[in-house]
Amino acid sequence: MLFDCERLTLARRLRGLRKNQVAQAVGTTPKAIGRYEAGVQAPEEPMVRRLAIALGVPVEFFQGGRSPVSLDGAHFRSLRSTSQIERDQALAYGRIATDVVAALEDLVDFPDVDLPEYVVSPDEIAGNGPVEAARVARKSLLGEPGPVPHVVRLLEGHGVIVLVLPDAAERVDAFSVGVHPRPMVFFNPAKGDYWRNRFDGAHELGHLVMHADAEPGEKIVEDQANRFAAEFLMPEEDIRGELPQTADWDRLTELKATWGVSMAALLYRARTLRIMSEIVYRNAMSALSSRGWRRREPGQPRALEQPTMLLRAIEIVAAAGTDRDRVAERARVTRADLDLLVRGR
Repeated sequence: MLFDCERLTLARRLRGLRKNQVAQAVGTTPKAIGRYEAGVQAPEEPMVRRLAIALGVPVEFFQGGRSPVSLDGAHFRSLRSTSQIERDQALAYGRIATDVVAALEDLVDFPDVDLPEYVVSPDEIAGNGPVEAARVARKSLLGEPGPVPHVVRLLEGHGVIVLVLPDAAERVDAFSVGVHPRPMVFFNPAKGDYWRNRFDGAHELGHLVMHADAEPGEKIVEDQANRFAAEFLMPEEDIRGELPQTADWDRLTELKATWGVSMAALLYRARTLRIMSEIVYRNAMSALSSRGWRRREPGQPRALEQPTMLLRAIEIVAAAGTDRDRVAERARVTRADLDLLVRGR
């Protein structure tokens, strides 16, 4: 077997381990693991088997011949809020997801990738670029005014792979990767907030539309994605006449249910559109905090929007005789990892 050193690094990151932890598990030194990962030295066959057992992957996982896919341009919300190991683990799941998608695309047809591109300079602080980008995206992807019915379904319908990260990566916020040929959006499993999840999805769509070459994690870039999401979910032309000038909680509750966004997002939108004064906005946010609504707003909870495209693809190929075990084998991942990424109904 031709040993691919990059696949060893991928497996280690997938399990959230350091080199010394892997070395201890297989009875060698961190320096030796470093040589294997750098491609300076190939491990002997017995060591490859020990590595596979320690990292919980099939021996075939390390096989060469598959073109590497870089996820270096992933847009994480804040690079300071998570450790490098946590980000590496989340990206490793993203990397094996590309293998699963590649295996499925040999068997089924996915929707064509059909996202508009509207580049906004990462140096643009106060310009109208993110708002214009959101308007272009709405016209291209939605084509009608009013609330966005289902953000995840909209993304998937235009060829974006949407996945929920395994629980192991729960400290990592939602992020996106403009991988070719398919962009990907990953959601955090721990948030459990329908309203925030929809805003996260629109935020990540903003990165995919505006930031093909922008440096991930920059505050200006993240602010641009937030402004994109606000206009995409709450377009000024449609919502301006509906937003209250004061903290009318009954009205905000109605708007929340209609537009699928949080009260906090509606208040912020009223402030940025200058419908609500700064002092009224600040007082409203203080009231949200004092009532405990910053953590849990009033109103009926809703189930998260769930991705279905990969699950449906797996169901289709299973009906044609290729079950999950065979899909995992074709993708060279474990059945357990496949099940973590594509959860059944």
